Amino acid sequence: MEVQKSTSTDFADYEIYVRRRGENDYASYCPQLNLMINGSEHEQVVMLMRKAIENHIAELKKQTQQTES
Repeated sequence: MEVQKSTSTDFADYEIYVRRRGENDYASYCPQLNLMINGSEHEQVVMLMRKAIENHIAELKKQTQQTES
């Protein structure tokens, strides 16, 4: 079964879950992208996931512009 990534360009449609798995072991997960990011700090994994979501949305907008041209 293929997981479909969200095609929404609204950042608010994306969720970020953070899990602490040890003293310096954190993971963030975005179900709409089916993406998990690991890191050593809570803020780090949230920032990296936000960046991944922003990049995904930018790519969607770019694809939309290309198809409209």
